[in-house]
Amino acid sequence: QVQLVESGGGLVQAGGSLRLSCAASGRTSHMGWFRQAPGKEREFVGVIRWSAGNTLYADSVKGRFTISRDNAENTVYLQMNSLKPEDTAVYYCAASKITIGIMTSPATYEYWGQGTQVTVSS
Repeated sequence: QVQLVESGGGLVQAGGSLRLSCAASGRTSHMGWFRQAPGKEREFVGVIRWSAGNTLYADSVKGRFTISRDNAENTVYLQMNSLKPEDTAVYYCAASKITIGIMTSPATYEYWGQGTQVTVSS
């Protein structure tokens, strides 16, 4: 079993920046980021592959959000720039030890963090 611990959420003004962290207790193949706003389904934000570090992002965050990993390859980060009020949501990190498709669906991940609230004021 893999435990994921998230941190870095908070309140920020529109146009500002925030960085989320997700520390994993074990090795995984992919680390994904998802978000869920009130009244909406959980949606894909981005994913990174541990081995090569290549990434894939949702169209809504391309050019604004960046996923990275540390040297020990046990922690991933979500750098969020040029934040908009519509980015307000609970953000979740997720991990998978296997590869299923392009890893953009919540159903393809086995482990989940506790979630962290991100609020962007207008």
